[in-house]
Amino acid sequence: MKSRAASGGVAETIKTLVYAVVIAILIRTFFYEPFNIPSASMVPTLLVGDYLFVSKFSYGYSRYSLPFGIPLIPGRIFFTSPQRGDVAVFKLPTNPSVDYIKRVIGLPGDKIQVIEGTVYINDQPTKRVRTEPFVNPDTFAETDRYIETLPNGHAHPILLASRDYTVPPKRCDNAKDPRSESDRFDFENTCPFLVPPGHYFMMGDNRDNSADSRDPMSGVYYVPAENLVGRAEFIFFSTNGAARWWEVWNWPFTVRYDRLLSAIH
Repeated sequence: MKSRAASGGVAETIKTLVYAVVIAILIRTFFYEPFNIPSASMVPTLLVGDYLFVSKFSYGYSRYSLPFGIPLIPGRIFFTSPQRGDVAVFKLPTNPSVDYIKRVIGLPGDKIQVIEGTVYINDQPTKRVRTEPFVNPDTFAETDRYIETLPNGHAHPILLASRDYTVPPKRCDNAKDPRSESDRFDFENTCPFLVPPGHYFMMGDNRDNSADSRDPMSGVYYVPAENLVGRAEFIFFSTNGAARWWEVWNWPFTVRYDRLLSAIH
């Protein structure tokens, strides 16, 4: 009798665990998936050690919405195009096993160019206003901060170090393919980029420290719509990483409490 009851209890426990795993997979696939920030390319919007939720339904679904990128969805279904200024997670075009997070700057058909640090979209400069310096909460280092406003009115902070722009502008003999230019790594003075249909131009908010669409050799370049994973919505946890995993007593002092449950703009 006890044996049957015990076996019945084990079966119920296994069934509950299976249900929990299935529900978790469904939530991660179709609704929200957690991501963490490993690099400083999106500072000051996102810091290293931020943990955030990404809405999987914002742009519809593709094979990269599924676990391990299983090719069950052709192209993209229920597609809604990203808006300028969205902070989006996507699969690196040259290596879909790697997740990147950047800001959507250029839409299909756009002409994008950076001139003396200012982003031009379809030959129109974005508005850029200098504000108070950004002070890194972990290192206390200061960097010049600006508020950049895109043509649709979306405003967000960027970091951009002051520099001398008196050097002559580069020649752009082949504007259709910036990869043909020898000086392709001057990210504050680029040749024009013409975003192909079905692709997006991504940039990090930390303009001096971001591998993004300005660098064709970074693996990002133009991001296909199929590679979009979702839109970053809010930070649910943040830590400066100063404590080792076993230093439990130090954990409370490493949490950035002011960033918890903050929306991402």
